Amino acid sequence: METRRPWLGVYEGRISYGTIETSLTRFLEGAAARYRDRPVMTSAGGRRVTYGELLEQSERFAAALAGLGVGKGDRLALMLPNSIEYVISFFAAARLGAVVVQLNPLYAGRELRHILQDSGARAAVVHEGAYGRLREVREGLPLERAVVVGEEPAKPDVSFGELLSSGSGPLPEAPLDPASDLAVLQYTGGTTGVSKGAMLTHRSLLVNIEANISLAMENPRDLDGGKTVAVAPFFHIFGNVVILLTSIHYGMNLLLVPRFQVDEMMQLIKRERPAMLGGVATIFTALHNYPRMEDYGLGEVLLYISGGASVPAELLRSFQRRTGRPIWEGYGLSEAGTVTINTYLRGPVPGSVGVPMPTLDVRVVDPETGEREMPVGEPGELVVKGPQVMKGYWNMPEETEKALREGWFYTGDIARMDEEGYLYIVDRKKDMINVSGYKVYPREVEEVIYSHPEVVEAVVVGSPDPYRGEVPKAFVVRRRRRGEGTSVSEEELIEHCRRELAPYKVPREVEFREELPKSAVGKLLRRVLAQEERSRGQEQGSAG
Repeated sequence: METRRPWLGVYEGRISYGTIETSLTRFLEGAAARYRDRPVMTSAGGRRVTYGELLEQSERFAAALAGLGVGKGDRLALMLPNSIEYVISFFAAARLGAVVVQLNPLYAGRELRHILQDSGARAAVVHEGAYGRLREVREGLPLERAVVVGEEPAKPDVSFGELLSSGSGPLPEAPLDPASDLAVLQYTGGTTGVSKGAMLTHRSLLVNIEANISLAMENPRDLDGGKTVAVAPFFHIFGNVVILLTSIHYGMNLLLVPRFQVDEMMQLIKRERPAMLGGVATIFTALHNYPRMEDYGLGEVLLYISGGASVPAELLRSFQRRTGRPIWEGYGLSEAGTVTINTYLRGPVPGSVGVPMPTLDVRVVDPETGEREMPVGEPGELVVKGPQVMKGYWNMPEETEKALREGWFYTGDIARMDEEGYLYIVDRKKDMINVSGYKVYPREVEEVIYSHPEVVEAVVVGSPDPYRGEVPKAFVVRRRRRGEGTSVSEEELIEHCRRELAPYKVPREVEFREELPKSAVGKLLRRVLAQEERSRGQEQGSAG
């Protein structure tokens, strides 16, 4: 079926951009040749690394990793915050043709073990704060060696500094095809709670960089040599592509922020006068609500870009009114990178996530059949096709077959498209909870709750939160013991979850009930509880 492309009328012939069709190693080599003595990144402690130094250190680290047996096709897990060590490790893996497995440093217990087991990661570079959790789960895993940033690890593991100094380099780049060889496994939750590794090639990560910025800015080269506030985590697809790789392409200095704290962020903006800042809605809410925010130079930032979760329309309007700068909002996926973005040619469209990237085909189809294209303005499932779309899910051929049909990726998100091609997300995947841009799948949390011996039934839904958008809330039926009443408390159950889950996945509230709603065949009705919670949030909002 021929795809309608009304969005081309918005920008075709009005913007210029190139597509980057090379490997990550050649990409970095090109940047180092252009910007060799410029700082590419500055740590929170003030340590600077130039483009030339990044190339040299990533070459040496690649040689050292090769000495550990890491080669083309092997998986290298990175469990690091935004840091110099992350960037060196990322490009070292690319030079070897190894595949980076992205790990949130907050992961713990079963989620960490599952990803390491599924990916078959041979080695991991891990922050000292996460090293203990890695050691707790590694028994029986394919993981042979951990490289630790910070503390001196137990043998056979090795410290990052020691390994870097042992590398000779430079090794020649492993022969690879940017369009077919993998660069990253980006794990994303499944609606069943099983994390799936989206297979992204070198081309997937790089192809859209110029188009993305060219749609958001009239003069993208205004970013050249400027500074980027790198608070969006590099282990997330938004932070990796839109912040890390985009900044390197434009010769920028990444101001590395390993953890968001609003006081420090405001002082950083005031002191450094950055050109670009990207983050999730939670960050923009905090900046907007900061006392006397106009005094910190937010109006001098050239480009604000949001990803991971939608920004409330009123915040978009108020932020622009107070700073004179819009927040450019888009829509992206772990499986496809940036899909849409609002464009300077028209300005931010309230409620819309913008127009599709020039490199993409987009359709809104009948959600029942997945085939018939919906009329303009009518909601349907959003499907996308293009060079940045994943190759499939790692080790999951059946899931891949469901999600990818004749090259089209079925997002599971419900959207509508207007006459100009602007997209509006109507609903999200049925069960997913969006906590400050982090995706939480209820089944994963429920499995942890069910592992407590005093739990009979559990359902987790999203509860509206004015700061994070949503937070997980659990509805639980406790086991009753004759003559003893109920046992486990809310605090105990939350603590049980903390031991197994990243902090943003832990329920903020547990509501105990005598019974949970069920269908005629006994199936727990999540949608009933989710609607109850949404209604409660609306009532509280009206009362406030």
